[in-house]
Amino acid sequence: MKVSRARLSDLEGLVELFNSYRMFYHQMSDRVGARKYLEDRLSQDESVIFIATQHDEYVGFTQLYPSFTSVYMKRIWKLNDLYVSCQARNMGAGQMLLDAAKAHAELTNAQSLILETDWDNVRAQALYERNGYIKEDRVYHYKFTLI
Repeated sequence: MKVSRARLSDLEGLVELFNSYRMFYHQMSDRVGARKYLEDRLSQDESVIFIATQHDEYVGFTQLYPSFTSVYMKRIWKLNDLYVSCQARNMGAGQMLLDAAKAHAELTNAQSLILETDWDNVRAQALYERNGYIKEDRVYHYKFTLI
């Protein structure tokens, strides 16, 4: 298995993973929308995406969005997406993608990596906690939905 930073040339393989990831979170399949969304992120350098491949097959990805913390006056990265295809689970892809995200955060001198996951995604929670991520209990997250 190999992990690398995604480029526009990886778009087609990435679209299938991204579409499956969205469907995992109860969204309708939309390959056209997924392609446009990912193409925009990659071409405009608005996110960093790492892909896991095995035998030239795309088996996982993680997407990081840049942000900043005013308190620490540093960059932070939001690990917004992490997905491994069903056939590649329990083979180390998730760990390798988390390692790539951490290395990128360190390389960019970030203050932290942040993430969120559904309360019932216990497999992902176990992976994050094994890697030193701490569930926040001192901060509340609020959301104001516009659409």
